[in-house]
Amino acid sequence: MPATPPSRLSREAQRLVTLTQALARSGSRLEDIYWENLLGIQLNKLLLGKKNKTIETVLDHLLASDLNAYEILVEQAETLTESTTIVHQGVEYDALLFSAPVVAWTRYQLPEGELTPAQRQALARHLQAHIVAEGAKMALIPALVNFDQMPQSFQETHAWTQRLALLALGAGAEPCQINKPEDADGMLADARFAVGVIVVPKGQAVFRWQMPQDDAIAIRQKCQEAWEQASAEVFTPMFTGCYLEYLQPDAYYMNSREADRRIRPLALKAAVTWLQTAAHLPGDELRAVIIGCGGDTIEEYRVGFSTRHSNEVIYGCIWPVLSKEEAAADGTENQVIDVPDEIAALLKEQGIADVRRLPGIHPAEFCDDCGAPYFPNPLGEMMHPELPEETDLAPVHFH
Repeated sequence: MPATPPSRLSREAQRLVTLTQALARSGSRLEDIYWENLLGIQLNKLLLGKKNKTIETVLDHLLASDLNAYEILVEQAETLTESTTIVHQGVEYDALLFSAPVVAWTRYQLPEGELTPAQRQALARHLQAHIVAEGAKMALIPALVNFDQMPQSFQETHAWTQRLALLALGAGAEPCQINKPEDADGMLADARFAVGVIVVPKGQAVFRWQMPQDDAIAIRQKCQEAWEQASAEVFTPMFTGCYLEYLQPDAYYMNSREADRRIRPLALKAAVTWLQTAAHLPGDELRAVIIGCGGDTIEEYRVGFSTRHSNEVIYGCIWPVLSKEEAAADGTENQVIDVPDEIAALLKEQGIADVRRLPGIHPAEFCDDCGAPYFPNPLGEMMHPELPEETDLAPVHFH
């Protein structure tokens, strides 16, 4: 692995690489602290500067050249952007960006995330009662947001944390920028997030389950159960006709990854159910082909669906890889889950008996005209999905 950053990186980026690699090679906790402090100063300089994606550029470089340093920089950047310390009226406060995700799938149409004032107040009340530590202050984004609407860079996440923290303290009113959502028509499985910041005096508990008792894990579970039951008052009417999973409200980045993980099997199930309903194709009339796509490692699996009597791809589903363990999984070790086997098992649960797995890593191809991803047919050819003409494409709205 190269110890010297390449000249094509900016000076600020090179500095970030050098500090991260120094921390990666540290041999003691005392040295860790030294490099972490310097790395934090450099990261804050970039986060508070003019709009840039220097951190993301460095992560791309480290992902290809120094995986250990990459993981360290991800952890440090996430920590500094989802949490902060603020001094207000002479008092020092800790602030944490958190989310309360709801993962949903449906055969019909997922709702948007708009909240009425009464719904916003109810969510805030339930979070304060069951999740947020007693006495903590909190501010929420005024709508449920999806992945596309959430921050797309570390700088944007940092801005949300800062603005919501000031709002919670009554020291600011600048709104958070919510990205314009992509066209979500046809999305059968997705996540919606209630996002906010919890602010407490420095060193105090942030969540209600942070108790010194020995049964802290049990308290955490009770908090989740109470939140799920109470928040159903808001979510159940919003998501009529949807299957819901409530995730434990927790730190922003961790819950983003957990929601991503939870969506994968639901998206697959929703796709098969929709094909059976809208295209009138029972499971025994469908075939599924699983293929790994990426560069040096598998970045995602694509599942192409075709009918039993044709090699034309009629629909597709993407299963993103969320860890290096998944990317390297080949089923040769007992402790490793073979992802294609997991996908195949889910498909067979939905009634598709003909499931094929193609070996190797293939390029992630997209349509040049519309940008749609290509999916494999039973012959291993990557194709643009084309639904049968008789498919009922009109989504049913319950909301």
